[in-house]
Amino acid sequence: MTAHYLERAGPDWLVAGARHVWRPYCQMKTARPPLPVVATRGSRLILDDGRELVDGLASWWTACHGYNHPHIAGAIRDQLERMPHVMFGGLAHEPAYRLARRLANLLPGDLNHAFFAESGSVSVEIAMKMALQFHINQGREGRTRFLSFRGGYHGDTLATMTVCDPEEGMHSLFSGVMPSQVIADLPVDAASEAALDAVLAQRGGEIAAILTEPLVQGAGGMLFHSPQVLRTLRRLADKHGVLLIFDEIFTGFGRTGTLFAMQAAGVEPDIVTLSKALTGGTLPLSVAVASTRVFEAFWSDDAGAALMHGPTYMGNALACAAANASLDLFEAGAWRADVARVSAALAAGLEPVRTAPGVVDVRVLGAIGVVEFDAPVAVGALCDAFAAEGAWIRPMGRTVYLTPAFTTPDADLAILTAAIREVVSAGGVEGNGGV
Repeated sequence: MTAHYLERAGPDWLVAGARHVWRPYCQMKTARPPLPVVATRGSRLILDDGRELVDGLASWWTACHGYNHPHIAGAIRDQLERMPHVMFGGLAHEPAYRLARRLANLLPGDLNHAFFAESGSVSVEIAMKMALQFHINQGREGRTRFLSFRGGYHGDTLATMTVCDPEEGMHSLFSGVMPSQVIADLPVDAASEAALDAVLAQRGGEIAAILTEPLVQGAGGMLFHSPQVLRTLRRLADKHGVLLIFDEIFTGFGRTGTLFAMQAAGVEPDIVTLSKALTGGTLPLSVAVASTRVFEAFWSDDAGAALMHGPTYMGNALACAAANASLDLFEAGAWRADVARVSAALAAGLEPVRTAPGVVDVRVLGAIGVVEFDAPVAVGALCDAFAAEGAWIRPMGRTVYLTPAFTTPDADLAILTAAIREVVSAGGVEGNGGV
């Protein structure tokens, strides 16, 4: 194997390990080598060569409180000394049980029953499995499909790929491997609402649940929609007797300006999935939280009615300790002012590129800033260009976007937006897309 990335200079660990690490979302033969990170601090990545980059993505939207937050780090250290992990089958521990209770208190409505896992994709699969068995346990046969939306993204595992936008390309190789789902347009106006109502009237008897990302379809292109869409989905789900699942893996925990995106609409789903910022970007943890109505469909003397699922690291004590510490910070409330400050900085800093060649939209919601182009962008080349400006920004598809830590200082926010203005104004952004 003679791929060029194996021949480039770098620290010994990078050169020695490059032949053995299979990286995500890239063609290994032609991809640029990754930047070697040796430490993190606040909103910054410290590279092997001593450079510091302001992280504009908070490590795929996870490090909402910034890196190395002392409260979260201290909670992890304390838990590690006592007990890093025990199996969740037949055993229990305080961090998970306390976290479940706290999530139930924070979430709206009667979303009271938490089922833990490790990754966002798995939590979506668990939510799908809950929805299927909800109907089975009540004697409703044939509800084996899900309705999701164009522009949506819910994960890379086999089942979650089927509820992603079938046209976005990343999962097109696997078309036909799993049963197809029902894909519709979000009901953003009267015509699309009527069309969705008609689909549910025709196929509602085979649909277990509607699945959507509230307010922002993230990896599908940072596509925004109004809170009214969520109210419409709640009404149609009730009308046609299907469950409603909100995937808040990206939008949950303050990213859109409310603690959970659903709160902007004043509606609750039957199941919500959470991950990413749940532990403040420190340890893998996810959860599917069900309403009491869903949970009670599994509450039975019949062992066959139980939810037979259990990830090995389910309810990991270290991760739950980190999540509890992260919730402490959210409950303290400073994040609200921070998100408003970040939002204002992104809006002011990105607006000047609206008239740049190829730009079709600039939009901001909470701590999300998006510059959308008329064609897919050159991901690798743009990453290099942004790094040269002191910023870590990884575009996807037709967008260059920012989702920084809420605690990012004003000076670092200025570096991020200035990097985008400089690189976009220089041109050469078009490419072949990517994540």
